[in-house]
Amino acid sequence: MPISPTAEGFRTAFRHPSLALGEIAWRWIVGATATALFFFGLFEYLNTLPLTSGEMLFLRTRHPYFVAQALVHIFRGSLSRAVMAALLAGLMLSVLSVVAASLGRIATVRGLLEYFREQVRSRVSPGEVSSDLPSEASPFRTLARLNFLRLAVALAALCGFVGAAILAGFASPDSDPNPGLAFLFFLPLAGLICLVWWALNWLLSLAGLFAVRDGEDAVGAISAAVTFCRERTGAVFAVSIWTGLAHLVAFVGATTVVSMPLGFAGVLPWRLVVVGVVFVTLIYFALADWLYMARLAGYVCITEMPEELLAPLPTPPPGGLKVTPAPPVQTTIDRDEPILSDVPGALPASS
Repeated sequence: MPISPTAEGFRTAFRHPSLALGEIAWRWIVGATATALFFFGLFEYLNTLPLTSGEMLFLRTRHPYFVAQALVHIFRGSLSRAVMAALLAGLMLSVLSVVAASLGRIATVRGLLEYFREQVRSRVSPGEVSSDLPSEASPFRTLARLNFLRLAVALAALCGFVGAAILAGFASPDSDPNPGLAFLFFLPLAGLICLVWWALNWLLSLAGLFAVRDGEDAVGAISAAVTFCRERTGAVFAVSIWTGLAHLVAFVGATTVVSMPLGFAGVLPWRLVVVGVVFVTLIYFALADWLYMARLAGYVCITEMPEELLAPLPTPPPGGLKVTPAPPVQTTIDRDEPILSDVPGALPASS
């Protein structure tokens, strides 16, 4: 019987929660490290700022003009230190994310490959399925290069947003300001940048599957991903669409639930509101990572399952089967039937 890669992906994510937990683990380690580093750096930076009695007096007045002047004087000359600290922290986080993403992808993809190859052995001849996997060193180098390219694409997207803002600013000069026209120019440029970034990031993420499965280098993995999308367009499109719709439903549901504690912000204590928002946000992140694992499992299912198992059931040819129509059902009364006649002697005499 043919199988559905989308259904197999969700079924695998349900049956093997350890794979989703592994995906969540490395993502949350990077996220928790970035969050802790941000708040630690922020507090340390604020502790280094000098605060004189005059600036404190301006802040206590709570007048917008005096408060602004005090803040400008406090932060004067300290922006360079903050920028250097942010660049160093970003560099260290980039290295951590590349290493964690590479190791996590090796573990999850290897687990999915073993699972689906076992499923194929139960459907076809065991000798037709290869159980050999490349060594761990080669996929790690390739995945590190691919993840570095993903970071480079994200940085290029940020630079593209800055360039789009600069180009849109030409439509609203200081002599004749027109912010509406500038926004009208910026919006399609930003949308195009987001579309290109998403497509490249998705392709590089998919290439990691072939780096682990076939032991390809970075260029070979990207080429294999492009060939895979060209040959299995329908199946890949179906898995991406259904998991994307599930992600959209999860996002809409999470934003709806988050709006509830925010609506009681003026009634409930602010600490309780913050805890509720953080709790719902963490649940959404966990569900998003689980859906990503379901999508990855669907892609692995497409690569490992034979094409005849993924094809739909063949439909019989129009002229292949000849069906004899049933005789029509008689719904009228036969007037020639002798038993219905009212003429005497019409019935035969009994002996």
